[in-house]
Amino acid sequence: MQPAIQPTLYESLEALPEGVTGEILNGQLHTQSRPAGPHAVSGSVLGARLLNPFQIGDGGPGGWWIIYEPEIHFVHNAEVVVPDWAGWRRERMPYPPEDQRFVRWFPIGYAKSCLRPPSAKTVRSSCRCTPITECGTPS
Repeated sequence: MQPAIQPTLYESLEALPEGVTGEILNGQLHTQSRPAGPHAVSGSVLGARLLNPFQIGDGGPGGWWIIYEPEIHFVHNAEVVVPDWAGWRRERMPYPPEDQRFVRWFPIGYAKSCLRPPSAKTVRSSCRCTPITECGTPS
């Protein structure tokens, strides 16, 4: 009898049911339900405030890609986070990737999650996303 083949963590992440999202942090798969209405509204407001000045350049510096829920790979298919929003300077990432994987070698300029109580402790203790204040503001 052959041993059962265990799926990789990334295969388990890809197989999550609809309405469930996940991240791989410190070698563990963390799952949570999709955001409720108040979380979705606050995330939308944050996106509206970021897109015009940073991505479009209306009332701000422009020159950034502001991406909603990117799948950021710190280690390919092994350390994966999905913040609500992230941003990359276009000089560091001229074009977004063709698939869903945003790889860490495009330095992240900004990543922000609107933390919900069930995930806040896990994300705060495990997330490697770098806030814009530590990377420098856009010039």
